[in-house]
Amino acid sequence: MGRPREFDETEVLDAAVDCFWEHGYEATSTRELADRMGLTGASLYNAFGDKRTLYRKALDHYIETSFEERVRRLEGRLPPRQAIGAFFAEIIQRSLDDDRRRGCMLVNSALEVAPHDPECREIVTGVLGHIEAFFRRCVKAGQQDGTITASQSATDLARMLLGVHIGLRVVARTRPERALLEGMVRPALAMLDPLVGHGGAAGS
Repeated sequence: MGRPREFDETEVLDAAVDCFWEHGYEATSTRELADRMGLTGASLYNAFGDKRTLYRKALDHYIETSFEERVRRLEGRLPPRQAIGAFFAEIIQRSLDDDRRRGCMLVNSALEVAPHDPECREIVTGVLGHIEAFFRRCVKAGQQDGTITASQSATDLARMLLGVHIGLRVVARTRPERALLEGMVRPALAMLDPLVGHGGAAGS
């Protein structure tokens, strides 16, 4: 039998996330990863495989501990219209607190790695689909309870919100300014206002 692992996998994945998130995939060396994770190069390869495999594991870990946790929490405790607003409020605050201007690891991956790596592209595409689905569920529920306009389809509004989310994350890396970021989100949220449009039926 092989020797049991002598490290906490969550802790070392947190360290890998931090390293990739700060420097990106290409600029992060295997040696830097091993140092940050507190492992020897041999231990890193034995536990996680090569750098590409570790990157995918780190990205999965980031997704689970950021986006998925946020969606579960917001959908579980807030009405749909408020859940959308709270989602963006948290993104803005995270951007303002990001002293190292790392942005969103998922969006960074979409720009740097996904165009050249089919497996990474599949992960990113899947998560963006989950984000869109979260917005669509909230919009549909808000259209049903009258807190969100029914003049546009839930699908179109969800895709608009997804675009705002991605744009917000990109802009925040160079200009993490509250007035700018809130100004990007405010008109999008106003478009959800049931007083903005008249007529039409909720779509899917």
